[in-house]
Amino acid sequence: MQVRTLESFNALRAAAPQLAEDRGAGDIFQTMAWFENLAGQCFAPPARLRLLLAEDAASASAVCLPLVSQGHTLQSLSNYYSSLYGPIGSGDQATVWEAICRHLRALDSPAIIDLRPLDAESIFFRDMLAALAAAGYWSDSYLCFGNWYLNVPSNSFRDYFATRSSRLRNNIQRGQRKLDKAGPWQLSIHKETGASLDSAIADFIAVYERSWKQPEPYPNFIGSLCRMATAQGWLRLGVLSLQDRPIAAQLWLVRRKKAAIYKLAYDQAESRFSPGSILTAALMEHVIEQDGVEEVDYLTGDDDYKKDWMSHRRERRGIIAFDPRTMRGLLSGARHFGARRIRKLMRDRSSHSTNPELAP
Repeated sequence: MQVRTLESFNALRAAAPQLAEDRGAGDIFQTMAWFENLAGQCFAPPARLRLLLAEDAASASAVCLPLVSQGHTLQSLSNYYSSLYGPIGSGDQATVWEAICRHLRALDSPAIIDLRPLDAESIFFRDMLAALAAAGYWSDSYLCFGNWYLNVPSNSFRDYFATRSSRLRNNIQRGQRKLDKAGPWQLSIHKETGASLDSAIADFIAVYERSWKQPEPYPNFIGSLCRMATAQGWLRLGVLSLQDRPIAAQLWLVRRKKAAIYKLAYDQAESRFSPGSILTAALMEHVIEQDGVEEVDYLTGDDDYKKDWMSHRRERRGIIAFDPRTMRGLLSGARHFGARRIRKLMRDRSSHSTNPELAP
């Protein structure tokens, strides 16, 4: 197993062109297209790309772990926009991650390695934790956020919608009746390039600015993502308009029978129409009946409204590792594990003092 560090996606594409093809079974957030767009929009110098490419000549296979170096920390190529992180390509063999961790220790080993957010049930999560420990790092995992998702029971939106609460269904029906009285309204779902897509992106941005959401930290990211996702065939950009004025917009991404509800917003001044719920229902019907998805993922966070639409919850976790051979890694690791030990002792002491059976 050969491992090398590349510093650009052009170099990665030249070295392993198969990784640029959208043929893998992984998540959208584990494709070269996703990482390349994210890096181009959000990671300017002094951040430095570190694309760790592991190649097996015998099987002609390749897998890449996209990282970025910032100061003394080597972190996953992920940020606020990333709902999941993982390697590009199939890295289901523990030997891949063992080789990558040995490669890191043999070169300029970072003091701290931070990977997030990860699927805690994945083979990658399990094997990477083990590989870091085997290479001599002090490693641990931590909670990133809760993740709500839906296992789609059939390709019938009617069947799915009948399982939702009467409160949600009545709320949508009331909103539609109010829209009917307020004037002409329409729903559109955009998937193709062209003037209509440009207009839909502009509508999304306009709605976002009139919503409760904080301004985007990288203003060009959403437009760039929409155009990249259109080229990949992933985009489902929904817009709800009242009298030709957009009042709700949602950005969904669909790949490999999975729909991700990525970004949503509605005009707060028009909340009486429940435009967000109406648009969610329309997009849900589209991905279930036209795209035939088997899973819908609400991605990041435990917001209460997500429970109205989803059926299950799981957690996304991170991996943190410290190199005790470096002074910064040793001190940071001591603080991390020391603080955790202190918190455990405090919990144990509190439990002891409040439990009469344990009291002296």
